[in-house]
Amino acid sequence: MDLSPIQLLAAMVAACLGAAVQGSIGFGMNLVAVPVVAIVDPTVLPATLILAGFPMSALMVLREHHAIDRRGVGWILVGRVPGTLLGAWVVTVASRSTLSVLLGASVLAAVGMTTGARQIPITPSTSLVAGLASGTMGTAAAIGGPPLALLYQHRDGETMRSTLAASFLFGTSFSIAILAATGSMAWRHVWIALSLTPAIAVGVAVSTRLASTLDARWLRPAVLVFAAATGAIAILNGIL
Repeated sequence: MDLSPIQLLAAMVAACLGAAVQGSIGFGMNLVAVPVVAIVDPTVLPATLILAGFPMSALMVLREHHAIDRRGVGWILVGRVPGTLLGAWVVTVASRSTLSVLLGASVLAAVGMTTGARQIPITPSTSLVAGLASGTMGTAAAIGGPPLALLYQHRDGETMRSTLAASFLFGTSFSIAILAATGSMAWRHVWIALSLTPAIAVGVAVSTRLASTLDARWLRPAVLVFAAATGAIAILNGIL
C-alpha cells in the first residue's frame, strides 16, 4: 500500500462521510468517496471502493432486512449481470487519464440523473434497466447507486435503503469476481479497502442515529453539490 498518510486520511474521511450518507438515505458512499479518491490516486479505482462497499452493504442488509423488496432485487440482479460485464470491459480498455475523466463524468451524470428525476414505476422492465445501468457504472466507476435510487426514491426510507443494500451486496460480489478474473484487481486494492473499513464502520454507526431523524431534503442537495464539484476536478485531472 503506497498511499501517503495524508492521502489515506483523505480517503478515510471521504469513506466515512459517504458511509454516513448511504446509511441514512440508501446511497451515496461512492458518490462522495470516488471523486476524492480519484484526486488522491485514480489508479486504485474502481476496485478499492467496490471492495470497500461490500461490508457497507452487508451491515445495512442486517440492519433493515425486513423491508427488502425481494422481487425488485431479483430483476435488478438479472440486469446487473450484463452491466457488470460491460463495466469490466471499460476498466480493461481505458487508460488512467481516460478512466479519471470517465469517473468524473459518471459522477456528474449521476448528479444530473438524481436531481432531475421524476417518479418511475417499479416494474420488472424498469428494475432490469436500472440493474443494467447500476452494474455498468458500479463496475467501471464504483458508482452504481444513482440508477437504483432513481427507481426507489419515492418509497419509504427503510425499503429504499434495504433494497439498494441487498442489490449492492449481491452485485458487488459479482463485480469483484469479474474484476479479479480480468486482472483488474490486485492485493494493493484489498489492503487499501481494508484500511478504509474502520472509517466505513464509523459512518454506518453514525447513520443508525441519523436514518430516522435526518432531513434528506437538506442532505441530498449538499452531497450532490460536493460530488459535482469534485467530479469536475477529477475530469480536469484526467485532461491535464
